[in-house]
Parts: sequence; C-alpha cells; structure tokens
Amino acid sequence: MTFDEYQKLAITTAHVSYDDPIMQNSVWVMGIAGEAGEVVEKWKKAVAYRKGKFSDEEFADFTKEFADVIWYIAVLADSLGLSLDEIMAANIAKLKDRQQRGVIKGAGDNR
Repeated sequence: MTFDEYQKLAITTAHVSYDDPIMQNSVWVMGIAGEAGEVVEKWKKAVAYRKGKFSDEEFADFTKEFADVIWYIAVLADSLGLSLDEIMAANIAKLKDRQQRGVIKGAGDNR
C-alpha cells in the first residue's frame, strides 16, 4: 500500500465535526498531539517500569498508537490538499541531501 492509498482510505473513516476548516483542522492537529502523547506514555511506562521491555500485547498496543498518529497526519494532510506520497518523497530527498552534505546531525530546519 502506498502512502496515498492509505490516505484515501483513512479519509473515508474521518468524522467531520465542523464546517469551518480551521476548527476541523484544529481537531486533526490536536489528534496528532494526543496520539503522539500516547506513544510517549507507553514508551515511558516500558522504560520506567519494565526496563524497556514490551509484552506482545503491550507492543501491539504501542504499534496501534503509531497507526493513530499516522491516521491523523493523513487526514490533516488531505484536508490541506497535500499528498502523503509527495510529503514523504520530499522528506527523504531532504534527508539524503543533508546526509550527502554531512549535516544530517546538525541543528535547524534549513541546513
């Protein structure tokens, strides 16, 4: 499955709460932050209480949170008219360029 194929399927499951795009996109943005927080929380619990170990069930729950983050990103990108395939291709191109120039570990967005 390509990123764009996923994106097209993801938007078919999106519940739209607002007619106002700013309000609806705010829901998607908060969803990204909330789900990313759940990824962090599950990781913290594994590190703090289980020495970084996950049971099979805990690992499955952890991966579900990744999927939720990706879902919100896909839906927000679609609402902004952005293609996930194009976003990801541009990101890899940027990182390869940084790698070739020896600035992959630098600071700042435009290095």
